[in-house]
This record gives sequence, structure tokens and C-alpha cells, in this order.
Amino acid sequence: MLAAVIFDCDGVLFDSWRANVAYYNAVLRAMGRPPLDPAEQRHAHVMAASQVIDYLFRDDPNARERARRVAGELDYGPFYELMEPAPRLHETLGALKRSYRLAMATNRGRTVAEVVRRFNLDVHIDLAVGILDVPRPKPHPDMIEKCLAHFGVAPAAALYVGDAQSDLLAATAAGVHFVAVGNHFVAVGDHDWAPQRVEQLAELPHHIARLNDSNAGTAAR
Repeated sequence: MLAAVIFDCDGVLFDSWRANVAYYNAVLRAMGRPPLDPAEQRHAHVMAASQVIDYLFRDDPNARERARRVAGELDYGPFYELMEPAPRLHETLGALKRSYRLAMATNRGRTVAEVVRRFNLDVHIDLAVGILDVPRPKPHPDMIEKCLAHFGVAPAAALYVGDAQSDLLAATAAGVHFVAVGNHFVAVGDHDWAPQRVEQLAELPHHIARLNDSNAGTAAR
């Protein structure tokens, strides 16, 4: 039986595509560079900020260092307004809170605490872990493992909810179950990389109940 549910932030709890793109476009504008192209937008959504900067300025080490300073000094305040909470976010988290310990594990850095505060996530989640709290970002398992240690929960009793293959890789490395939300990164005709998927976050309580029933039936046999 599951005891803990751990959520990614961007693409799961929030539709933050516009916020992420606008933020990195602001960095690029300050650097005199053109805005993100579609491939770069995809990277901006799933990578940690340090990884995005490394990717965008991979051919220019000097510009890369300047871009890191620009990104670190940029006020993120205007971009929170572009983050759209998932439909029925608080209702869904409240339903899960009755049965599970809840955490957020995200490749966000300095904005983690403000996301929790601004959107009242602390009403439901017990722990929020970002890249500043662990040695390595996803797809490494560090932040999921930190949540497991905090809760004292075995990997087999935890579920990670993400929206990208980097989330699946982190969950697999940590030994926890995984469910994907949406189909943001599954192109038409592509093989679906997620072993389990729900279209909307609000479907998750019912999906977890079925998962627990299935696991209980397997154990009984």
C-alpha cells in the first residue's frame, strides 16, 4: 500500500509553460539573444535553471557565466502570475491528504518556497524539496530520496507524479512508483514512455485507489 505521494511542480501542480518561457526569454533579452525556439522551450520546461543556462549558452562559457548572474538576479515576481494551478488542485490534494503524506519535489530552485506560500500549498503538502536542497537535480533521484527519508517511507510505498521522462528516470532510480500527468511530451505517433498516465491531476485519487486495489490483489495471490 502507498503511504506517500510526491509531486513534480511544473506541468503537474501547475501549467507553468508560459511562466517558464517568459522567464528564460527575459534572461535571453537581457543577454541580447533571440527568444527561445520550440526545442529550447521544451528544455526550459523540464530542466533545472542551471541546466537550461548550460544548454542555451553551451558554446560560449563567458556568456554562460554572465547569463547565470542575470538569471540569479532576475525578479521572478511577475512570472508567478503566469502559473496556472491545475484544475481542482486544492480539492485533489485535500482528498489525497486524508490518506497519504504529500510532498513536492521539483527542479525549481530559489522559487520553491514562494510557490508554496503564494499558492497555499502548505495546507496540504508536508515537504517541498528543490534543487538547492540536494546535490543533484532530476533525472537523478536525490530529491525523491530526500522525501522518502523525511517521511521514513520505503520506496515501494511511495509514488512520484511527473510529466516528463526526466521524472520517470528519477522515480525509477529512486525505486518508487510513477504516474505521468497529461501528454505534454508525447508527440503524435510517438511511443508513450509512461507506464501509467492520467490526463488530469484530478483523476489521481481514483487512479491511486485502483493501484492500491491491484497491489493488494497481487499480494493476496
